[in-house]
Amino acid sequence: MTVSKQGAPQEAVSGAPAWLLLIFSLPARRATERVDVWRKLRRFGALQLPSSGYVLPNTPQNHEHFEWLAAAIRKYEGQASVVEVHAIDDRPHQQLVQEFIQARSADYEELLKALRTKRSLSRHKRQPSRVRKRFQEVSAIDFFNSPLRSRVEALLARADSEVGDTRQVAGRLKKQYLNRTWVTRPRPGIDRVSSAWLIRRFIDPNAKFVFSDDPKRHPDEIPFDMFQTGGFGHRGEDCTFETLRKEFAIRDPKVVTLAEIIHDADLGDEKFGQGEGLGLDRVLIGWAQQGISDEELLRRGMDLIEGLYHAIR
Repeated sequence: MTVSKQGAPQEAVSGAPAWLLLIFSLPARRATERVDVWRKLRRFGALQLPSSGYVLPNTPQNHEHFEWLAAAIRKYEGQASVVEVHAIDDRPHQQLVQEFIQARSADYEELLKALRTKRSLSRHKRQPSRVRKRFQEVSAIDFFNSPLRSRVEALLARADSEVGDTRQVAGRLKKQYLNRTWVTRPRPGIDRVSSAWLIRRFIDPNAKFVFSDDPKRHPDEIPFDMFQTGGFGHRGEDCTFETLRKEFAIRDPKVVTLAEIIHDADLGDEKFGQGEGLGLDRVLIGWAQQGISDEELLRRGMDLIEGLYHAIR
């Protein structure tokens, strides 16, 4: 590995060490403390290396976590070092990134499995803080934006919409949404990609799109498929694409079929028995893992949806 001189926490910038390593040892009699350290490492989202070291992306917060934990280990009569590294010879940069993504994807899979059962969905309504707390814990250590995060957000939004305000204003006049900019979350998945396609093809051919986790930073833009309330998103059992189709009274038979395909691919409930979108969804996830920009991901995805639209008979 290439090692840099340890310094104060700093933002990871071009040329700066990309990773942090925590290397430590504890006396054998400190079994309880060892479990405590392991639990904290897990909560921090650290990956274990075969060399018994633990790695995190080099950010100020992660640096603070490791320094704090190293101090605790020394207090437990152990030894600990926090090291900034540019590279790890048996773990190429992209491989480490993928391992972090896979670890978080496994966490999101557990949440998806729970939320997709009626029992868990009902429990979410009674105890939303319990479900949301776990999601917040996972998303806080999702350093490289697992593509499955949007799936969990969608199901949480769906549960929220079932107990919240589900008012709809049918047949919105399209002129109110001409020459506007729409905002959605980064790393668009199949529902957001297809919704953007629907907006540009049937609502406003001049529509522009921006990406943000906080729609409040874009008060003049129209939010869609955002985790926060407002704008156009999941409503009842409908995904965002279905919401837009109904709101703008788009009755094109191909779009109706496409809505069923997008619904099954996005929510995975097999409501319509349409499996065509699953392959497109996997392609989008693969592209997202390659690190291409949100804009390029949206452009490619919209091209895929356009092709699917023409293929529908």
